[in-house]
Amino acid sequence: MPLVLDVAIEIAKSNGVCIRPIEVRRQDVLTGKIEPFDLPCGTTQEAKCPPCAKRNQQLRKAQCREGWHLDHEPTADPAAATDEQRWLVEFRADVQAKRDQAEEDVEDWDAAIVAIDAEINVAGMRGNLLGRRQIAKRTRSTRRRQDAPDLPKRTRRPTTLGRAFTSPQGQVYRPSMFVTLTLPSYGKIRQGVPADPSSYDYRRAARDALHFSKLVDRFVQNLRRVAGYDVQYFASVEPQKRLAPHLHMAIRGTLPRAEMKQIAAATYHQVWWPPADEVKYDRENLPVWSDEDGYLDPATGEILPTWDQALDDLEEPQHVVRFGEQADVQGVLAGSPAANKALGYLTKYLTKSLGDPLDHDDEGDQARRDHVTRMVDALRYEPCSPTCPNWLRYGVQPKDAKRGMTPGHCRGKAHRPEHLGYAGRRVLVSRKWSNKTLREHKQDRRAWALELLGLDDPAANDRHRYIWCPVSGSDPTRTTRAEQLLRGIARRQQFRASLLALEARATGEPPPTLSAMKGEVAA
Repeated sequence: MPLVLDVAIEIAKSNGVCIRPIEVRRQDVLTGKIEPFDLPCGTTQEAKCPPCAKRNQQLRKAQCREGWHLDHEPTADPAAATDEQRWLVEFRADVQAKRDQAEEDVEDWDAAIVAIDAEINVAGMRGNLLGRRQIAKRTRSTRRRQDAPDLPKRTRRPTTLGRAFTSPQGQVYRPSMFVTLTLPSYGKIRQGVPADPSSYDYRRAARDALHFSKLVDRFVQNLRRVAGYDVQYFASVEPQKRLAPHLHMAIRGTLPRAEMKQIAAATYHQVWWPPADEVKYDRENLPVWSDEDGYLDPATGEILPTWDQALDDLEEPQHVVRFGEQADVQGVLAGSPAANKALGYLTKYLTKSLGDPLDHDDEGDQARRDHVTRMVDALRYEPCSPTCPNWLRYGVQPKDAKRGMTPGHCRGKAHRPEHLGYAGRRVLVSRKWSNKTLREHKQDRRAWALELLGLDDPAANDRHRYIWCPVSGSDPTRTTRAEQLLRGIARRQQFRASLLALEARATGEPPPTLSAMKGEVAA
């Protein structure tokens, strides 16, 4: 017999309701009424919550489509400050002046300043009055490597739009590009797995995956330097069949294909980290901790070099990351079938993790599992950051070392099987892509639904009217998961009924019955 909760989860999935809702309570400060609300978990992986993953995928599609083929500059002047915002900044200045003059109770003034800064952000202003504190960074030479080709240069223009072309009939075209970049080969691949695992370079594959996000940043910098304008892009990092990350990028504007391939070939990232090739301390011979000096050699008691000391001794980078020779560059016109196809490629695997198998061939499942296991083993002891405990394995104290660090037990995302070395963001969007943040795209979809139903958003009229409080997991009055699912299903059915009624009213047909609605949901 099926479990009722499992049936409720399946119904929630078919209705697009989050199956892992987060319960909050909203209190009306005017009436004192408290109402329960279920917020979606917002996960981007289909394995955790398919409705939220698909919803995020559709939102990313809308974001990509809206900003790809713009024919006008996506610039917007900020709104004028309100009287409330002006008063808050003036009040903040008075408190800062009193804090500077105070000789005692400075902590109280600092706490008041923190509270005022939080209220400034709540009032609709972004940023921080104190700005970012500059931290001294170690600098390296920016001279290009001799084994990297030079990059062409163009005079920079203050625009985000590419070139426009006019046909003999007077029609103006403003094409864009769709670029796919991959990592180099680490060995012969057959049906997505290494033909000879013993000769496959797993260490290099692991290091390239760990630093792939930095390589993408260098590519964008070089692209803007060569293009001569502020190139805008929407990119997604997805897994290849060989489980290496690769990049799909939608670019506004065009450049010659030869130049794009030249930019990819000239892009590299140097990893200035201590050497991590020679294992100095194994499982049974690990460094010991000292409260005064940090980690010591277990045999001699010698203090291991700190992170800064190890960097001082570097004469060459530990690793250099480059793109592979395969670079696919395609021109795309707005509204063409190629644009829709490229849009599908950009968002196809956003609901999957990098470790999900992309080939469901029964014969290749065991070989793929073995390939994933070997890749995870290579990543287990590969340092993922300056603070990674794996540095102890190679005789270096991690940055900000502390007691209890053990090589092979780093909690970084890069070591997990679902990430396979890449711990960066899966979607990369430039600031002037669609002139909107992802939150603003969500608000647009919400405003469209409310306008279609003829409803007002009470929270938009007075944002200070409601107080939102999360519900603790230990709260005895917390709603059960089954009740949350049933509540979400009921609300979604009401919303769907309202949409169908509006559609029937527009077409002049009778409104659908409950049985017809259930049949439509099942379909």
